[in-house]
Amino acid sequence: MLLVLLLVALFIAAMWVMSSLNLDFSQRAMAELRRGQIEDSFYANLGRINGHHRRMEQHTEALARLGELLQRNALGHELAAQLEQKLRDFPDAFGVGLWFEPGSFPALGEAPGIYAHWGADRRIEVSRQTGDPRQQDWYRSLLHSEQDRSQTLTEPLLWSAAYYNPLPDAAVITLATPLHDRRGRIIGLASSDWRSEDVVRLISDIKLTPNTFSFLLDRDNRKLSSLNEQEDIPAAQRIMDAILAEQLVRAATEPVTTPGERAPLHSRELQIDGARYALLFAMTRADMLFGLGVPQNEIDAVLAPMRQSNYRILAVTGLVLLVLGALLLRLIASAMRQLEASYTDPLTQLPNRARLLLDLGRTPRPSLILLNLDAFKEINGFYGHACGDQILRHLGAQLDQHLRLAPGEARLYRLTADEFAVLLPRQSGEQLEARMSELSAFIQRQRLDWQGQEIGFNATLSAASLSAGEARQGRDNLLASAAIALKLARLQQKNHLLYDPALKIREEYEQNLLWANKVKAALQDDRLLPYFQPIRDNHSGSIGKFECLVRMRDDDGQVINPGRFLGVAKKIRLHRQITWVMLEKCLERFRELPYEFSINLSYEDLTDPQLSQAIKLKLQQSGIAPRVIFEILESEGIDNYSQVHAFIEEVKALGCRIAIDDFGSGYSNFEHLLRLNVDLIKIDGSLIRQLDSDPNAYAVAQGIVQFARSLKMQTVAEFVHSAAVQEKVLALGIDYSQGQHIGMPQAEPVALSAPQG
Repeated sequence: MLLVLLLVALFIAAMWVMSSLNLDFSQRAMAELRRGQIEDSFYANLGRINGHHRRMEQHTEALARLGELLQRNALGHELAAQLEQKLRDFPDAFGVGLWFEPGSFPALGEAPGIYAHWGADRRIEVSRQTGDPRQQDWYRSLLHSEQDRSQTLTEPLLWSAAYYNPLPDAAVITLATPLHDRRGRIIGLASSDWRSEDVVRLISDIKLTPNTFSFLLDRDNRKLSSLNEQEDIPAAQRIMDAILAEQLVRAATEPVTTPGERAPLHSRELQIDGARYALLFAMTRADMLFGLGVPQNEIDAVLAPMRQSNYRILAVTGLVLLVLGALLLRLIASAMRQLEASYTDPLTQLPNRARLLLDLGRTPRPSLILLNLDAFKEINGFYGHACGDQILRHLGAQLDQHLRLAPGEARLYRLTADEFAVLLPRQSGEQLEARMSELSAFIQRQRLDWQGQEIGFNATLSAASLSAGEARQGRDNLLASAAIALKLARLQQKNHLLYDPALKIREEYEQNLLWANKVKAALQDDRLLPYFQPIRDNHSGSIGKFECLVRMRDDDGQVINPGRFLGVAKKIRLHRQITWVMLEKCLERFRELPYEFSINLSYEDLTDPQLSQAIKLKLQQSGIAPRVIFEILESEGIDNYSQVHAFIEEVKALGCRIAIDDFGSGYSNFEHLLRLNVDLIKIDGSLIRQLDSDPNAYAVAQGIVQFARSLKMQTVAEFVHSAAVQEKVLALGIDYSQGQHIGMPQAEPVALSAPQG
């Protein structure tokens, strides 16, 4: 404390000297502060303008996706209604258009362009445009005729300069983005128009000082807005002419589009009619120049009261500094308390997660135990949160006292919700196992009386330790390793579990992340493709069906089986996109072929209203629905039979058939067959591959075949890998065979001659 008092005394003396020398510095600092405030206000308004630009860009990209979808599905009759709805969904745009180059959308005939804009009475007016859009000046300024339509634009978002648009009879700025066909060729533009009146409205309310003005120029140095709220029109015109003469657009740099990075701010002094103005300007995302002009005398006006204040401050500094010593001591004590509170859990008063991370970095070779209460959410829901809080306080206090009395250094932390952590010095695996067992037994002995009811406790524990060879990075990952072990303990229904680096769980997570990125890239780059496995008709001996199986072509051209990526795709909810890609490509491939073909659907696909509706629409448009078989995985539990049954009935009305896949695996349920109106049963390969060697498998398969016949359903044998198995399949009277003996999946649906027998 004496040292603190000495430091306070030295601080008071230093402050007295600094107050005497600080008049000029304070004035300069206040000027810089004022400029900083103006710059912050400038960037806030620039951000508002850029936010409008971003919304325009997102809307235009969505409009382009709509145009591409309608073009690819030849839905020209829906174009006007969809365009009108897009404009209604985004009232910030004055007009929107879809412009297709000749021949790219035959359904539109001689009017390949359609444009919708807001009329004077706030009603949407839609008009079709005849002729080649490439002949229009605004279109040529954004997408040159010489541009190779097969090449992707380096800048897909195209902002025009201001121009007069005769369709809505208004001056506008256009944002456009290319439309692409299935092969990635540019076939036109989707456009959104921003009216000059809306430009003025966007910046009209900016007010920093009484005479501050704002302006907006396009990239050709033409004004998009006059000075806002200027009562003296001639003076405002002189200012605007002087600004245009400065050619500020040339001085500004390109706009910055990286999220979080500010556009370069430029400044210039302008003198008009004897008045000096500080001009601040920068480029927006749309290559427009936004600027503010602030009178210099209004910037300097803030310094006058500052000078008077400094003299008064100097006069009373002595008195203030006497009080400051006492306040400083109080503030130091308060800061110490706040620092301690930032590392303390307010409910249990135990160290929190932030303190644990700090202590982990300070401990040379730490070991960590995580402790998670079982059924805590149920207790909270049944007894209420007050009871849950009391449990955490009670258990935290008991554990803390127990660890303090136990041999060895150990510290308890409360992390989040019902999770605690115990930090220990270096421990072996055997020591951690023993410590977790002892802590688990201690927790089970605890009891809490809550309103006359006794509540007991159980917990799941995990532990991780830092090996001798691991450095700081290992300490940073220690908490994550213990969390992984805790999750595994719950999945494996174990009371406690020690993290084992040999299991390479972290590497598995990294692999999942790698494959997730590969699946996303494959979808984006159209590298998912169907392979086709032949199915033999055991009655005629011919190949009349194919099962469509997804494959992925890697960056190096290697074809990857679905076992590597489908599980990850399902976790990141991309499997529905894969289903849609497979449906589109398979319908296109078999359009001119005489074969039937089957496509796999998951339960999630069937219960996704948007996907199921799209599938039905696609089937109607294809005209080959009677040759489509949808295979539903038998192993997936079905909760909503009515929704699944409705989908099945609707596609069967179009002529499709339904098969249950992998029937006879671990979750066989004959109720599926009775409730879902199934046409085919695909008997699981785990039974078929053993038909020639396992009498039990033969008996089970025979029962399935007899059951199917009684319901007039056909059967398919999967994984027929040899002639011996095929012989048993024929003996059982199974209708179709599929597998290595019949033919492996190929890139083309070629009906090779089927093996005999």
